[in-house]
Amino acid sequence: MESITDLRVRYAETDAMGIVHHAAYIVWLELGRSDLLRSLGSGYAEWERRGVHMSVSGLAMTYRAPCRYDEVVRVRTWILDAGRRKVVFGYLLERDGQRLAEGTSTHLVTGSDGRARTLPEDLLALLLSAGPSRSGGPG
Repeated sequence: MESITDLRVRYAETDAMGIVHHAAYIVWLELGRSDLLRSLGSGYAEWERRGVHMSVSGLAMTYRAPCRYDEVVRVRTWILDAGRRKVVFGYLLERDGQRLAEGTSTHLVTGSDGRARTLPEDLLALLLSAGPSRSGGPG
């Protein structure tokens, strides 16, 4: 399963050359991740209410083509791996079918105190139901 998040590039996300700044992509990954969890029926806000947090422990991005103000970017998000202590998400960012960037983010399960925890069984089952199945990503 993957979620699809479409967004329009805001002017504030561009640099002096009129190209989206590389840091904006990281925010877009968060949007995709949040949309994926909501589509599974349990948004991240609910996880936090339960005292479950996912601290970013790793991030990798490969940028392939620039995008600019007012273009529509599609963020595809899926689960690459899910376990009791760690979740890895995969991402593909496209514009009109053109690959703009791809990446992964790795998250460690923590409590609200920042200390390591294990994912409750129901949340792990939810993630596994989405199928950590795309080692290479879509398309």
